[in-house]
Amino acid sequence: MRECFEEMLAGGHPNSLGKTVEVVEIVLASPDRFDELFSCYESSDEVVRLRTSNAMKRVEAVRHDLLVPYVDRFIEEVAELDQDSAQWTLAQLFLKLEDDLSAAQRQRAMTVMKRNLEDRDDWIVLNATIETLARWASKDAKLVSWLRPHLERLAKDKRKSVAGRASKKLKALG
Repeated sequence: MRECFEEMLAGGHPNSLGKTVEVVEIVLASPDRFDELFSCYESSDEVVRLRTSNAMKRVEAVRHDLLVPYVDRFIEEVAELDQDSAQWTLAQLFLKLEDDLSAAQRQRAMTVMKRNLEDRDDWIVLNATIETLARWASKDAKLVSWLRPHLERLAKDKRKSVAGRASKKLKALG
């Protein structure tokens, strides 16, 4: 019997992995089921979407190639989710997928992350986004100009991890 990923990812404590690792193992053994995993982002259950993000990072670590055809869907669909875990996962995945992005995809991914840096307050979203944008800025003077005032603002954040990362990246930008 074929188990439904959405059902497998549901339930239990929100901070637990639930059956995420099991779902990842199924996808790695049957890559044709990756689309089914991606479709879990459409779930009305926030826990399912959180675990889907976790599963995406785990799949990417082993089978990076499975995510590449979904770049546009990450940018167009996942970026529209009003869920912090989806947004921090995007920043992490955009960094991992950097070499696979077309110029247009990179620009759209940057737009998503800029919006998140301006509008989101979750410390993990901010840290992941700072990390990716700062890395990308090392090859993009225009991005450096945009990023610098945001890093200066975040370097004064009350949360040590956000302030520390922003300060470190600001210093690295020169």
